[in-house]
Amino acid sequence: MGIMQDKRRVIEIPLDDIYPNPAQPRRSFPEKELLELSRSIRQNGLLQPLSVRRTRNGYELIAGERRWRACRLAGLDSAACIVNSCSDKQSAVLAMTENLQRQDLQIFEEAEGIRRLIEEWGVTQEEAALRLGKSQSTLANKLRLLRLTQEERKKISENGLTERHARALLRLEDIELRGKVLDAILAQHLNVQQTDQYIERLLAEKEDKPKNKKRIIVKDIRIFMNTISHAIKTMQLSGIQAKTIRNETEEYIECIVRIPKTGPVANAVARPSESPSVTVGVEQAVPAVDVEEKVEDKTAPRIAG
Repeated sequence: MGIMQDKRRVIEIPLDDIYPNPAQPRRSFPEKELLELSRSIRQNGLLQPLSVRRTRNGYELIAGERRWRACRLAGLDSAACIVNSCSDKQSAVLAMTENLQRQDLQIFEEAEGIRRLIEEWGVTQEEAALRLGKSQSTLANKLRLLRLTQEERKKISENGLTERHARALLRLEDIELRGKVLDAILAQHLNVQQTDQYIERLLAEKEDKPKNKKRIIVKDIRIFMNTISHAIKTMQLSGIQAKTIRNETEEYIECIVRIPKTGPVANAVARPSESPSVTVGVEQAVPAVDVEEKVEDKTAPRIAG
């Protein structure tokens, strides 16, 4: 990406003719830091020129927005600048790259800047990693941070949690659970190691928790009558001349099952203590019968603390 500087000259440009780069990844400029920098500039001058490019609207910053803001706070009318000749894309890429290389960016500003560099300006992940001096896996991990909700990002940033805190939270896919865990981390002031252990314990509890059993109520007596008929038919197919006699009244259904004790097959399965017939009474007001079926328990683990 060729960038041409106007004979590498440093020229003074009025601050009102300079405007910020829309591709700037930094979104927050703490007032305290700007005031400290402005006092230094007022006393020592601007030690490093701003980097700008000429446009129809004046001069667009490529690098140095924090210094430009501090110069205005210091009451300066102009600042030393290096004028570069570059396209919109080159300016945006340079602005983002220059700021992403700094160590004082917030973790989500950095992640959002990388995303914009790749998605909006067509820079490949390999090229972005090369420009920023990071591995592609590091870039991928930083981009994963954007899976956190805006509310989660705000809490993490405002409370000074680290990138490792954020990455630990990403192990929890349930957004509601993740929000509760984040609140617990903040309330208990957990460090990174404690946070890892806490989330590891929650995940282990979720895996080991016994699955509840869902109870299905069966009230149709035809199911039980069919079961009896199926049992009789099975015995008959096996050579046992079993039969059933069914009597129905207004109050109940009576089913008598008769299994002969004589015969070669019957003698092989019948015991001397068995009676020649079995009476099964099935009342129409049959109580509910519970059939247990295992289902997966999807209840979130209890949040400690």
